[in-house]
Amino acid sequence: MNVDVAELELYRPSLTGHCYRMLGSATDAEDAVQETIVRAWRSLERFEGRSSVKTWLHRIATNVCLDTVSANARRFRPMEERAPGAPVAPPDEPLDSLDRTHWLEPIPDSRALPANDDPFQTAVLRQSIRLAFVAALQQLPAKQRAALLLTEVLGWSAAEVADCLDTSVASVNSALQRARATLGSRNLSAAEPLSDEEQEVVDQYVDAFQRYDVETLVGLLRDDVTFSMPPYTLWLQGPEHVRSWLLGAGCGCRGSKLVRVQASASPAFAQYRAGAEPGTYNAWALIVLELSGGAISGWNSFLDTEKLFPLFGLPLHLAN
Repeated sequence: MNVDVAELELYRPSLTGHCYRMLGSATDAEDAVQETIVRAWRSLERFEGRSSVKTWLHRIATNVCLDTVSANARRFRPMEERAPGAPVAPPDEPLDSLDRTHWLEPIPDSRALPANDDPFQTAVLRQSIRLAFVAALQQLPAKQRAALLLTEVLGWSAAEVADCLDTSVASVNSALQRARATLGSRNLSAAEPLSDEEQEVVDQYVDAFQRYDVETLVGLLRDDVTFSMPPYTLWLQGPEHVRSWLLGAGCGCRGSKLVRVQASASPAFAQYRAGAEPGTYNAWALIVLELSGGAISGWNSFLDTEKLFPLFGLPLHLAN
């Protein structure tokens, strides 16, 4: 069957989204997709067309990810590691942190969502790259994770999954049952487009953050809001703790500029802190907001800007 590299590249966003769901890391997903393309290119002569190119590529990608997962620990969110902390550290006191490879990462929507899918499939794919969903996937053993994604997201049959994973249909059905039970216990809400009320909340957040109006910011938060800053292990819960942090250790964010980005199918922003020279700003965080019930339920500030900003096509410095 005549397939060239240009055709393989057409499937890169779909493959990247699949690998991201498997691995919980945008950078690991990029590496896995590159390995997938290389393996596919090397085996083009043996591709007989008994399945679609898309199915064939996703089979290769799944096995690349399974090789990766077997060699590395799963990705975490700070909220899964320990109890919430208290905003008592002074601004100059270093916080505990873990290596960047430990944490779940956001991903640019444009890299993980194919542009030409139908609206229903796009809605499914958007749901499946949200932070909460990908974090829940990380709780599953690797083959359960793969079985669930191949069936629920890509629409494969149990027989196709069994062939991909080199196992039986009965084993796939059993893995699916356990995976669905685990995800069901996480009480994940459906990913709906932002309501007018929620869009207003996001707009108010941007305005209040750039004015550093802490009282307005806190008023946009749910009572059970979580606030995290990977790679730091500390996370906070509740508006009062967030207020104390913003007025204390986080006060260096005063005067920041926010640039809207598309990340993890959620409202997201590149945060630039004011630099030493007037009119200059330096990359500080990639913020991803989670909303529920007309308020902010999760405020996630990913501080690994040297890795994340280039992935989003963002400069590390701005100047007016």
